[in-house]
Amino acid sequence: MTTNNWAVFEKAEPEFAAAVQARFAQFPHHVLATLRKDGSPRATGLNVEIRGGELWLGMMPGSMKGKDLRRDGRFALHTNPGPGETMPDGDVRIAGRAVEIVEQPELHRYAEEAEENDTPHPFDLFRADLTEVVHVGVEGDDLVVRSWTPEHGLRTLRRGNDDEPAREEPAAG
Repeated sequence: MTTNNWAVFEKAEPEFAAAVQARFAQFPHHVLATLRKDGSPRATGLNVEIRGGELWLGMMPGSMKGKDLRRDGRFALHTNPGPGETMPDGDVRIAGRAVEIVEQPELHRYAEEAEENDTPHPFDLFRADLTEVVHVGVEGDDLVVRSWTPEHGLRTLRRGNDDEPAREEPAAG
């Protein structure tokens, strides 16, 4: 099985990954969307950590979001928009599949590394297998959408404030 963890994303697009990580670092709390048993969405708050080549989703044991992820690992994660309406560093969304970490040595290592962040014990832990990373921002008069997928790499679309269709920028390289 192919893994598309944070390290894979970061290696493929280091500058984009750094911008996304910086946006997540601005605020501790973000919004996680999971799928309930009946297939409807559930949106809940979550702290996110990016370290050791992984995007980590940690939560209280027995939480509904953890139960959702065990049943169906698909998720969407949205950065905290922060105060006001300007979002000068844009808006970030990540989609993927959560993989539960159940091995005690790995859970213990994570907890030791996170001690300075006051990780509550016990906790449930998932790592993210990324399927899409999207950053939306405004540059001049353009809405700029940068998206990365393992299959297509990084794509950039620009859309002006008019009726013209979005313009795709050629890939760098």
